[in-house]
Amino acid sequence: MITTETLVSFFSETRQHTEQLCKPLEIEDYVVQPIIDVSPPKWHLGHTTWFFEAFILKHHKPNYELFNEDFAFVFNSYYETLGKRVVRSDRGNLSRPSVAKVYDYRHYVTQEMIELLSLGISKEVRALVLVGIHHEKQHQELLLTDIKYILGNNPLLPSYSDAIIEHKSVEENATWVPIQEGIYEIGQEDQSQFHYDNELGRHKVYLQDFEIASALVTNGEYIDFIENGGYKDFNLWHAEAWDWVKTNEITQPMYWHKAGGVWYHYTLNGLQKINSDSPLTHISYFEAFAYAQYKECRLPTEFEWESAQKYFNWGQRWEWTESAYLPYPNYKKPDGALGEYNGKFMVNQKVLRGGSIATPPEHIRATYRNFFPTNLRWQYTGIRLAK
Repeated sequence: MITTETLVSFFSETRQHTEQLCKPLEIEDYVVQPIIDVSPPKWHLGHTTWFFEAFILKHHKPNYELFNEDFAFVFNSYYETLGKRVVRSDRGNLSRPSVAKVYDYRHYVTQEMIELLSLGISKEVRALVLVGIHHEKQHQELLLTDIKYILGNNPLLPSYSDAIIEHKSVEENATWVPIQEGIYEIGQEDQSQFHYDNELGRHKVYLQDFEIASALVTNGEYIDFIENGGYKDFNLWHAEAWDWVKTNEITQPMYWHKAGGVWYHYTLNGLQKINSDSPLTHISYFEAFAYAQYKECRLPTEFEWESAQKYFNWGQRWEWTESAYLPYPNYKKPDGALGEYNGKFMVNQKVLRGGSIATPPEHIRATYRNFFPTNLRWQYTGIRLAK
């Protein structure tokens, strides 16, 4: 079992890293919300703090005093169990509380949590603390990709930081890895390792023979798709996807620009010329499916991906799968507010596997099930083909 000292260290490091991600920001950057799917950095700072207050401190720290009674309304995300909240699309209208006040809130709750942990806590509260820490780590990834969207839609395309390398060249040419038909076990087995409830319900699946690419699709390969009319051929797209392409005038991945016949893309380092050998990213499931059709291939299911992942390198891009986000056999939502964490979203979403350059290392595991609607592109998403 994790010691109190280790838990305090893990908690403190997580809290500090979130704030470190915001260091390069100007004060004006903290409040911007260009689209409903992107939350302002200030909101992330407050929401991850509110989570510890609402789930742990209010109920388990003796004589705990709320920092501000209005903050639950401001920083609750989607927990119906925990009361009313600001509409998601209005998060960018929160000029108050100020950034300084939100940082005061963070430091207050962080100190209160450290005091609580030093007092000694039960096994049940310890489990809640770990959920809170990993919840904040999830938001660190969202924070980084939300910052990229905010700055990437600024007309000046400003640089965020030179410290993050988003686009590394693919080291090998893709080969086809054959996987034999048979019965495979899927889901989290090691209960001592942190995991989310949607990974539970380890079960057997039967898979037919298939082959899976050893490498992700590269920018150069996707440029061929574009230049060969991939965005103009309705035969490659689902009907809903084709409507999405036409309605939104989609002609290339998110953040891509073409000037003087040369392809560029916005990165956290600013606008850069595209490296043809680096893995493609910021594409929707719609685009991933269309590209697979273009190559006369398909996307792997999440069960194929998990069964084959030991045979290839992964972790640079979240990889779209052909699997709908559904509960595993015998899945049971936890009681109370934590039951809203995953189960309520198991509809109209696709599973992504792997992780990305923005994913905290603690969340890079073979059973992790990310999930997004089919049209979203602001995460570091990519393609691995199967056939």
